[in-house]
Amino acid sequence: MPLYMDIHVVPGATPKALEEAHNADLAVQDKHCVHCLKYWLNEEAGKVFCLIDAPNPEAAAAVHREAHGLMAEKIIEVDPDMADSLLGQTGVNSAGAAVLAGSNQRDPGVRAVMFTDMVGSTEMTSRFGDDAAIAMLHVHDRIVRGALHDNHGREVKHTGDGIMAAFLSAVCAVRAACQTLASLRDYNDSGAEYPFAIRVGISAGEPVEDHDDLFGSTVQLAARLCAKADPGQILVSDVVAGLCIGKGLSFTGAGEHELKGFDRPISTHLVEIVC
Repeated sequence: MPLYMDIHVVPGATPKALEEAHNADLAVQDKHCVHCLKYWLNEEAGKVFCLIDAPNPEAAAAVHREAHGLMAEKIIEVDPDMADSLLGQTGVNSAGAAVLAGSNQRDPGVRAVMFTDMVGSTEMTSRFGDDAAIAMLHVHDRIVRGALHDNHGREVKHTGDGIMAAFLSAVCAVRAACQTLASLRDYNDSGAEYPFAIRVGISAGEPVEDHDDLFGSTVQLAARLCAKADPGQILVSDVVAGLCIGKGLSFTGAGEHELKGFDRPISTHLVEIVC
């Protein structure tokens, strides 16, 4: 069956109330050929995101209508592979709520998304040849994947000359970016035959924002920030900088930028790389 995610706006929702609503869903789901898998609670934003196996969105809505009457603001179909890549295969507690890996702490569903990009990859291929370009790409991939492993990130996809990754924490995303640039600096300083530079962009957000897509706005913004960054820079959104307050990371304001696909200027920050 297709996989759907719905979003409920419920200011003041409590874990107990959501447990009762989820149990009510479970009691009627079979009548509609639906399987309510898990839900995420973002208490700060007053939003709940439910992941549901259903034959169609109408069936998913019918379960909520019959169970408790708390109807979703929107229901979107999601790619199961993309859901696992971006959200991770999180466990659930006894109440059916998604929890962070290795703990019983509720997962709010917010994710940080990071893009890396090798600067001038086409030019380097033309200048040094395919073999050299492939060798540089292998170095990039090894360094980035090492940083993802060390900072609890997940590779979502390879973009050809970069990597898209997802993190449970904006702090982990920024630390992974810092580690990546520090490792690349060490590689270049070691006398590499073909030194190269990368740029990084990071954003953070909830599963469904302005676009009816799983992390649509967040992914798009991270890609745009990466493209906007200069070689050797980590450019992040205002949200990312805010989520990192008090975590020992430093940022400098980089002004507002008009970015394609966004109707308002985006406030940005540069990470001060100290690692």
